[in-house]
Amino acid sequence: MRARPRGRSVYDITKMKRTRKQVIIRLGAYLGKFRFHMLLALILTIAGNMLSLVGPKLSGLALDSMKLGTGKVEFESLFYYVSLMLIFYAISYLMSYGLARLMINISRKVVFQMRQDVFNKLMRLPVWYFDTHQTGDIISKMSYDIDTINTSLSHDLIQVFASMITVAGSFLMMLTISPVLCLVFAFTIPVSILISRWMVKKTRPLFRKRSAKLGEMNGFVEEMISGLKTIKGYNREEYTINKFDVKNQEAVDAYFKSEFMGGFNGPSINFINNISLSLISALGAILFIKGRISLGNISSFVLYSRKFSGPINEAANIMTELQSALAAADRVFQLLDEPEEKADLPGAKSLNVVSGDVKMKNVSFGYTRDREIIHNLSIRARPGSLTAIVGPTGAGKTTLINLLMRFYDPDKGEISIDGQDIENVTRRSLRKSFAMVLQDTWLFQGTIFENIAYGNKDATIEKVIEAAKSAKIHSFIKRLPDGYNTVLREDGLNISKGQKQLLTIARAMLTDAKMLILDEATSNVDTRTEMQIQQAMRNLMKDKTCFVIAHRLSTIINADHILVINDGDVVEQGNHNELIQKRGFYYQLYNAQFE
Repeated sequence: MRARPRGRSVYDITKMKRTRKQVIIRLGAYLGKFRFHMLLALILTIAGNMLSLVGPKLSGLALDSMKLGTGKVEFESLFYYVSLMLIFYAISYLMSYGLARLMINISRKVVFQMRQDVFNKLMRLPVWYFDTHQTGDIISKMSYDIDTINTSLSHDLIQVFASMITVAGSFLMMLTISPVLCLVFAFTIPVSILISRWMVKKTRPLFRKRSAKLGEMNGFVEEMISGLKTIKGYNREEYTINKFDVKNQEAVDAYFKSEFMGGFNGPSINFINNISLSLISALGAILFIKGRISLGNISSFVLYSRKFSGPINEAANIMTELQSALAAADRVFQLLDEPEEKADLPGAKSLNVVSGDVKMKNVSFGYTRDREIIHNLSIRARPGSLTAIVGPTGAGKTTLINLLMRFYDPDKGEISIDGQDIENVTRRSLRKSFAMVLQDTWLFQGTIFENIAYGNKDATIEKVIEAAKSAKIHSFIKRLPDGYNTVLREDGLNISKGQKQLLTIARAMLTDAKMLILDEATSNVDTRTEMQIQQAMRNLMKDKTCFVIAHRLSTIINADHILVINDGDVVEQGNHNELIQKRGFYYQLYNAQFE
């Protein structure tokens, strides 16, 4: 027996904090895959904004073509400058339109890649991750959070690029007109920066909380919808509505607080900018009276100051949306940073199953460090035998199956198949050696043929029909309008639970696996059909090692070997008659079901 280092518990959840800089760098890595497009976007941003920045200068020159005090106007100069303004603004518009289309295309590709990465990551995550996270919250990260990032990339990023160019260009143009008037910004810019930094510090945790609360609400809704029949059956609609009201209120409050605090940023910066405009007007008037600046230049300076302060004000408003996008990106990256299922050991070989001799030797396991479910368990399932696993709820029956499939690894002990330690073989080959039928049936949107043939890509219609007949579902399928081409809705919602279970049994029968796992696989069929399926399965599963988890003991009377588990220990084992004669724990369970 050997002990494996436990590391972290399978139920521990990593919560690695990422700084804003780290999140931005991660987003930048996605954008970096489209360097050419981003370079083109940068060129369009610079060119479009520079052309737009020439406008106020030309406006001032056009104004100066009117000779104050003389009543004369140089119409040739006036029309010349106005025509240039129209041309430059038209070209700038076309460039801005092209930039918007380009950024939408870039964001579409980034979001596609991000969703692909998230979905691929989900396929690589260990089973315990899905045991400890709400499905709705995971879906929220793939939909709402990534959509939020998409909106920010396609719109906000353009505004940030344009604002940087506009602010820098406007300031340079103002310096060429009047360095004295630029002294006004020595006061207003530092104040704006301090306000913005303070607001970002305050709002970032609020937006992170908002995304988390929306994820919690989505998870709750998904959970309640899946259990709607139970809710109605127990008349718990009002209770459930009240619980949703709490979740909904928490999400709304988090949304309100983040937007409320973020909403202060724009008006505050706008107020500072209006103060700067007032100071420019007063100081400009003084300079004009002293003859140190023309009226046209004052006009141009005021227009540039609006261009200078406008993007700062827009950036303050965009900052709210960016904080939301960064919080959403943080949640997505948190998922992408989750530890994946442990890699196969170096040199791991494919499992070669010849007979299906399964052994567990001194196996101990617990989902958490402080609660061991299985302790020092040793069992053997002989080749071609049917091994039934019975016991009260929480005894560790399903945990054994999780260990066999390496959804979890034991803390101590060894599990072998045909003498091969399953830790030294690839998970892919191990799981391919088993066929599984679980109590919670899973069907996907597709034809009945596709669902049955899911585990065998080379299955022919003849093989599928043979498996369906063995599972006692063929006659039902033939009565359907399109037979085996009938399209099932998502999760088989257009057929009964019993029919869904029969389809998954047919799917398992079609695999060429040497071992079969049935976790209460006939719980949704009637007793007569169950007896027929048991016989059909026995005929079909010759020379296969089978594990059956059963609560209804009548279904495993003919099992070759019965393991009776209680509190993680095999307290009894043998066939049905032997265990009844012992008049022990199995005898009590059996009589309790038939009294």
